[in-house]
Amino acid sequence: MPTAEDTGIRAALLAAAERQLTGSADGDVATRAVCQEAGVTQPVLYRLFGDKQGLLDALAEVALQRYAQRKQELEVTGDPVADLRAGWDDHTAFALENPALYRLMFTPRPGSASAVHRRILALLEATLVRCAAAGALTTTPRRAAQLVLPANIGLALNLIAQPALFDDPELSHRTREAVFAAVLDESAASTTTHPVRDAARRLHAQLLLGGTPVLEQAEAALLTRWLERLDAAT
Repeated sequence: MPTAEDTGIRAALLAAAERQLTGSADGDVATRAVCQEAGVTQPVLYRLFGDKQGLLDALAEVALQRYAQRKQELEVTGDPVADLRAGWDDHTAFALENPALYRLMFTPRPGSASAVHRRILALLEATLVRCAAAGALTTTPRRAAQLVLPANIGLALNLIAQPALFDDPELSHRTREAVFAAVLDESAASTTTHPVRDAARRLHAQLLLGGTPVLEQAEAALLTRWLERLDAAT
């Protein structure tokens, strides 16, 4: 169990590492500089984090937790599609405002997925459930989330890494609309060739949002299974 002193030193080292990373020209940090800024020796850093990669992994996790909280605090309006667009734009803005930290948080590495990554994906999926409940989603919320988030991350990483190459100021918006076109149907008078599937998908989303006191738990689970089968079969 870490002592209160170790917890304080750990926090100081993470804060120093974040400042060093933010000011770094190459997106890297030196453990010696981090320790000097935090006022500890390098053996202390190695005892608490193992090595530099352990320090950076811990910093990425802390930053992801802050980011997930930021996403959770975004305004929820009565228009889930507008909220979806706002979430994309906020993600891109965060990346451009914090390029070195963003690269550390979101550059894929084998085995780097964390509970916080899953939480961020779940927050996006929750907005997409609201889109489905409004009849605006053309696929399942999970499939849509697994398309939208990687597209947003890939765009942001390229904007950071090669700004001279990707210099179109509207690129994020154009990419957003191209991706959303693959999962959304915003037409108020849209017609469908799969009315049963679409009705099942919409009811499933409504139940995910609010549930129903009419059904017992086993009945609700059975209905969910039926709706999933109708969605997959048509």
